[in-house]
Amino acid sequence: MSDILQTIVASKRREIDDAWARTPERDLLARLNRAPAVCDFRAALVRGPGIGVIAEVKKASPSAGVLRADFDPVAIARIYEASGASAISVLTDEPFFQGKLTYLSDIRRSVSLPVLRKDFILDRYQLVEARLAGADAVLLIAEILPGAELAALLREVHALGMQALVELYDCDNLSRVIDAGASIIGINNRNLRTFQTSLDHTLDLLPAIPRDRCIISESGIRTRDDMLRLQQAGVHAVLIGETFIRAADIGQKLRELTGA
Repeated sequence: MSDILQTIVASKRREIDDAWARTPERDLLARLNRAPAVCDFRAALVRGPGIGVIAEVKKASPSAGVLRADFDPVAIARIYEASGASAISVLTDEPFFQGKLTYLSDIRRSVSLPVLRKDFILDRYQLVEARLAGADAVLLIAEILPGAELAALLREVHALGMQALVELYDCDNLSRVIDAGASIIGINNRNLRTFQTSLDHTLDLLPAIPRDRCIISESGIRTRDDMLRLQQAGVHAVLIGETFIRAADIGQKLRELTGA
């Protein structure tokens, strides 16, 4: 695990402990019957004839700072929906990415697309939070869920009626992700140690993934040619954040990449 991931994970564990102290998990569980109905995240990604797009609502990153001065999460999500996105990812981590869980719940009420909670998920408590906020899916990162933790959390995701995008970078984690039963597998093209990106990372790992899995390529996708290259290789969808958020015209950039 890279130094930045170790720092984020340590911070996240403190955050979970503080949240639990304020609101015990049993109180969250008692509210689940009022949670919004769940949309089929995977089905939305493979529905169209072309490659699917998970468009990300992301205010900032630790390396780049604030990505868009006029950041309005609901307005951005509506642009994504109107411009042909398949699903929406919402970054909810606050200390490092300036996200909020309320961004997700506000977006859930404003669009009909499936919504993914993108955060550093370590505990069932966060899954229950996500479900109550209206998430249809959550991100699970193999690098921060060692041993049996990944499979255990994936079972909890399914028990709550959601789906999981299970992400990895290190190829050593691929067999563990597959064995855990992940049906949606995300390949992060960003080296978590050097922060360099390469689409070749997705292409190198593709042959080792069973054909019945939904494969998502993440990071470093900037052009229509990138999209076509991944689609032709057999990738089902891409997750794109900064390319859209930094664009002068977000909708036009999304239509440009999808060829709409």
